[in-house]
Amino acid sequence: MDALELYDDHARERLVPEPPKRVDAPVRTPFERDRARVVHAASSRRLAAKTQVVGPQSDDFVRNRLTHSLEVAQVARDLSRALGSHPDIAETAALAHDLGHPPFGHNGERVLADLAVECGGFEGNAQTLRLLTRLESKTFDQQGRSVGLNLTRATLDACSKYPWGPEDARAGKFGVYPEDRPVFSWLRAGVPAAATGREPPRRCLEAQVMDLADDVAYSVHDVEDGVVAGRVDLTRLDSAAVWATLREWYPSDLADVADDELDEVLAELRAVGSWPHTAYDGSRASLAALKNLTSDLIGRFCGAVQHATHAAGPGSFVRYEADLVVPRRTGLEMLVLKGVAAHYVMQAEDRLAVMARQRELLGELVALLAHRGPDALDRAFADDWHGASDDAGRLRVVVDQVASFTDASAVSRWEALRAPRVASRA
Repeated sequence: MDALELYDDHARERLVPEPPKRVDAPVRTPFERDRARVVHAASSRRLAAKTQVVGPQSDDFVRNRLTHSLEVAQVARDLSRALGSHPDIAETAALAHDLGHPPFGHNGERVLADLAVECGGFEGNAQTLRLLTRLESKTFDQQGRSVGLNLTRATLDACSKYPWGPEDARAGKFGVYPEDRPVFSWLRAGVPAAATGREPPRRCLEAQVMDLADDVAYSVHDVEDGVVAGRVDLTRLDSAAVWATLREWYPSDLADVADDELDEVLAELRAVGSWPHTAYDGSRASLAALKNLTSDLIGRFCGAVQHATHAAGPGSFVRYEADLVVPRRTGLEMLVLKGVAAHYVMQAEDRLAVMARQRELLGELVALLAHRGPDALDRAFADDWHGASDDAGRLRVVVDQVASFTDASAVSRWEALRAPRVASRA
């Protein structure tokens, strides 16, 4: 059976019905059209200049948010195809999963979360939904309101990594702001309830694939970037220090995991045939060996998940008919790699100083834009400002504007807004 046939009219529905194409164009499936809309979105292009781990301008090799998203999309597509679900849905969700990230990566996300408390908070995944359904203008409803890219229900649901609001946030993570509840309710229509009230709302299989692909990609690639940057030597890891960092960063994931088990997991990773026995030296041979390790680890993780998921039931592996199964050991292997990157890359002293300055800059930028109002905002956001009914609504507009900036444009806008004040003091 063609994978498309597994998705009914409900899954293919768009919030606003669309007429036939205005031009004679090749016939595409609804999910192919969804993918194309995300690829061509302005917010997708901006990812090329947004931080993944280190700033995109710091090195020609390191990943930015766009290259990370492309790699996540490839992993998601391959795993989706192996499971028999529609690969375009999982791939589109992967391409879109970081659209809502602000400048300076998770560092910037934390700043905006602190500053946006009065307007419902800030979270990159909730911002992604807001972009897809409101801020990325392509389609308008009969009342003249933007509905964003007007993606199908199945694709939007696959983009919902955390399908709950800030009132139910888990570790600060949520997927919808209060003002975006109407479209969220529409895309979640018909979703089966969780087995018990204690469990989080269910996620469709395609969203689980996207989430797993994200974990696989950054657990492996952040380490790869760290090795090339000279920050990580896989032949000389201080495991005790890595475990300490890991417990600080991911306490809930390690509540029942002893250091001895982490030692065992690291030993299993080191037993992978392509794990290096000599330090990276920048040669083509060394880079090729590192790429082989990256490929082997991705295959190892995805293969384990595929086999475990197939073993759990006969399928079909689409929407809410099945769940992804991630073996405990596979999850720990990815977690160990995250710990290596966190300890040697994210916590490096030189990066901490840069991150502190980034937080200061974003805080000043939000304050300046809120003070100047529509005269300092891009036209689309200035229109939103005029349409806001209260201070909370206007703060949301400012946050939307700041979140849209790339790393470089955030700095340049901050400099431009400060310039008159600096000149007046001279």
